[in-house]
Formats: sequence, C-alpha cells, structure tokens
Amino acid sequence: MSPDLLAVEGLSKSYPLPGGGRHQAADGVTFTVRPGGSVGIVGESGSGKTTVARMLVGLVRQDSGTVTVRDRPREARTPRKRTARLARAREIQMVFQDPYLSLDPRLTSAQCLRTALHLHGRDEKPAAALLDQVGLGSREAGARPRELSGGQRQRLAIARALAVDPQVLVLDEAVAALDVSIQAQILQLLGEIRRDTGVALVFVSHDLAVVQHVTDEVLVMRRGRVVEQGPTDRVLTAPEDPYTNLLLASVPGEGWNPQDVTSARAALSSA
Repeated sequence: MSPDLLAVEGLSKSYPLPGGGRHQAADGVTFTVRPGGSVGIVGESGSGKTTVARMLVGLVRQDSGTVTVRDRPREARTPRKRTARLARAREIQMVFQDPYLSLDPRLTSAQCLRTALHLHGRDEKPAAALLDQVGLGSREAGARPRELSGGQRQRLAIARALAVDPQVLVLDEAVAALDVSIQAQILQLLGEIRRDTGVALVFVSHDLAVVQHVTDEVLVMRRGRVVEQGPTDRVLTAPEDPYTNLLLASVPGEGWNPQDVTSARAALSSA
C-alpha cells in the first residue's frame, strides 16, 4: 500500500476556444500528499491552479490522469448512485474563496451543519461541537450568513466541510478575501485542525506568504504546467525556475521596484 493519502498523476484538462483550437488549463499535473500533510498550489490567475482543485473534488472532469485516495482511484465521472456520491464527497471536501456564495442564506449556522450531518447519516454528531472546533459560539450558531463577518462565514464553511470527516480538504483561495489579521486567524485554525484531525490540506493560493505558513510542499504552476515543485522552504527561498523567481520578485518589500518586475516578466514571456 502506498504511504501517500492522495496521489495525483498526469492530471490534464483543456477547453475549446471560441475561434477554434483549445486552451490547455492543466497539463500533466502530478503530486502526492501524505496523511496529515499540506501541499500548496501557487501561480498567477490563469495558471490552472483552480482547475486542478476542481478536478480533485470532481467539479471538473479531467481529460486524462488519475486522482487516487488511499490507493482507491476516483472515477472522473460522478457516480449515479446516491450512496456512492456521498461516499466520494466524504473523501475530499472543498472550501471556496467566497463562503457567502456557497452557504444557504436561509439557514442559520447550526442548521447548515445539521443539514450536512443528516445528509451523510451523522445526526449523532453535535453541530455545537463543530462550531466550537472552528471558534464559533452560541451567538454565531443562531446567525444566518448575512449576519456573520467574512471571517466567521469562512469558519462556518470550514466547519461544514469537516462535518463529514474528510480525508482531504481542498482550499481554493480560502483567505484571499479576508483582512490580514483575519487571514492569520484562519491559517492558525487550519494548522490546529490539521494537527488535531490528521486531515490533509491542498491549499490553492496566489499569495506566497500564505502558502509559506501553511504548507510543507508547494507546486508552482504556469500556463497549466507545473514548472517547479518541492519542499516549501526550499522553493520559496532558493527557487530554480525563472517563473518562481518572478513570483517572489513581485511581492512588495524593501527596495522593491515594480519596473524591475515588469522587465523580468517581459523577458520571461519572450524566452
């Protein structure tokens, strides 16, 4: 049996272009995640990282490649039987960038969690315990999404994902819309959840600072391809690919000159 919890091999996806031809959104993406591990997928908009995330959970069907959880392949086609669909959902859960769009505005936080628990036959699991796990209390339990702050909504979205005890949690720009102080709280929460539950994380982000704090390994994507991957500390401190260097140079800091970044980008595009 493989020691890896999640194994992704040669994942590819293309879309037809209006004028003919196809856009290669992901091309041969391969990586693994160990139990309790954390992998980051970084790149600019259009790099293909969100496409990969959606293929992992089954929201997008890959053209080729495989996704395996504990040596069990996940079929590209969504199962027809309800029990099979629910079992598949319990393997990998996803937390989106904007929780407001993924939460039912009619339900209170507690109702939202009880609905998820009932759907998966886990009515014995108390919603209050899930809320407590993500730092929400009795006041938030009775509140609807519009009555919660952005950080509280994201905590609720994480709690709903954890309700089914997933083996892998995919987070697509999950802190991008939050204030820096709230980002720090959510990142700390994810670290605690990972430590306490053993859930593995796949963290999709354009923010290198965020990835550095929450992942063990990182993939750098450009135009659908992985151009560099390895331990996060190594990739972000001693990058080998020019594109990774460009991403790091794009982060404002002491002596930062945007003209240098523009010139480096132009040179990379013409190479």
